[in-house]
Amino acid sequence: MQKKSLWKFGTREVVYSAIGAALYAILSIATNWLQIPSAANVSFRPAVAIPMFFGLAFGPIVGFIAGFLGNIINDLVAGGGGFWFWWHLGVGLLGFFPGLLAVSITNYKNIKSILMTELFIVIGVVVGIGIASISDIWVSGMSFSAIIAEDFIPAAIPDLINGLILVPILMIAYDAIVKRSGR
Repeated sequence: MQKKSLWKFGTREVVYSAIGAALYAILSIATNWLQIPSAANVSFRPAVAIPMFFGLAFGPIVGFIAGFLGNIINDLVAGGGGFWFWWHLGVGLLGFFPGLLAVSITNYKNIKSILMTELFIVIGVVVGIGIASISDIWVSGMSFSAIIAEDFIPAAIPDLINGLILVPILMIAYDAIVKRSGR
C-alpha cells in the first residue's frame, strides 16, 4: 500500500468523498423504513459503516464528507423533516474519527488494526451522536434525560452494532482488493 497523508485532499479524495456520500445516501434511503421504536426519525442504518470505512481507507476528511453530505442527501430525498445540521455533523464525525487512523493502518486484516479501528468507531459514535443528541436541547427544547432516552441510545446502539460488525468486514475485503491490484 502506498504512503498516505492524513490531511491530503486532492482530486482522488474528492472522488472518494462523492462515492462515499452517494453510497451512504443510497443505502440509507433503502433502509429508512427500519425505524427504531420510540425514537423520532431514527432508523436502523447499516449504511453508517460507509463513512466509517471511507474515513479509515481514505482519510478523515473523506470520511467526514461521506457522512455529512450523504446524510444531507438522504434527508433531502427521503424527507427527513428539514435540515438538521447537528445530525449531519454527527454522521460526518462517524467517518472522521476512524479516519484519524488512515495513515497508521497498513494491514487491514491485522487484529490490532481491527481493534484500533473498533475503538475509533466507538469514539466516533459517542462524539458524533452525542453532539447531535445534545443539540436537541436547544434546537427542539428536549430535556437531557429525554435526549438520552429518545435520541442518543436509539441512534448510538444501532450505529455501534453496524459499525463494529460491518467495518471490519469492509476492511478485510478492501485489503484483498488492494493486494490483488498490486498497490
